[in-house]
Amino acid sequence: MTETKSLTGIVYDKLLSEKTKKITEKFFISVAIISYLLHLLVIALVDLEIILVNDYSKLLSNPISAIYTPFSFILIYEVYLLVYYLPKSTTIYIGKQYEIITLIIIRRIFKDLTKLEINSNWFEVKTNINFTLDIIATVILFYLIYLFYKLNRQNEINQAITQKNIELTKFINLKNIFAIALIPIFLVLSIYSLGHWIYESFFSLREIVYNIKDINKIFFEKFFTILILTEVLLLLFSFFLSDKFNRVIRNSGFIISTILIKLSFETEGIMNTILIVTAVLFGVIVLAINNKYETLEVKKESALVP
Repeated sequence: MTETKSLTGIVYDKLLSEKTKKITEKFFISVAIISYLLHLLVIALVDLEIILVNDYSKLLSNPISAIYTPFSFILIYEVYLLVYYLPKSTTIYIGKQYEIITLIIIRRIFKDLTKLEINSNWFEVKTNINFTLDIIATVILFYLIYLFYKLNRQNEINQAITQKNIELTKFINLKNIFAIALIPIFLVLSIYSLGHWIYESFFSLREIVYNIKDINKIFFEKFFTILILTEVLLLLFSFFLSDKFNRVIRNSGFIISTILIKLSFETEGIMNTILIVTAVLFGVIVLAINNKYETLEVKKESALVP
């Protein structure tokens, strides 16, 4: 048993330690900068007709579309952070999911900027409508995420008071194991999706690959499915730790929020925006109500102290 724990600790330190996180951060920032410059270079070469591409290469038609590439690498890093925070804080882990879906929308905005039709009939053009919805959704999501993290600070204070005498070691170790298991899945999906995206974006002749929804399906839809399965297992194991009604509802609510985000990858237009905003709003409301319950618990325990 000791050897297993020791092995788990070694693997965890290699994959999810603070040192590894900093190295990973520098790596993805460097790759994002280099990929952005390379994308701009390729666009310039295409514009000068030094490189000939097919008619469907929209990502090579405008310098603004080059922003899409570094954002793709930043998103992959955000997914790593999501796994990194899984054993450390459930709420920050969920918050990272909200950050990822918001960054996906921002990346989509940069992509759609190159396809806007500036005229008096703005709302008669589908691309313009989607762009407007994404702009509004980004502002709303940005504020909701702020509220979520603000509520999380209160949640951490309440838990520090109510969980002083609760043994959390086994559950934390279990979350460490889940996080370690997610890393190879994350790496395989990242490498596959990157290779698929590069091929389809720059070399394939199929127009359908330029649909942002389909590109997201390569990685994020699959990964969020895995996250849902992981969260359900953690919810079941958490009953060994606590069967408090508010925490069961909170964790169940977070799973519902993740499912709504996953469903958003299967939709587009206004339904996509509604699902994403509803998912984050639901998570914020669930956390706010949970904090009210935790405050009641703290007052109840204080009243029992002689």
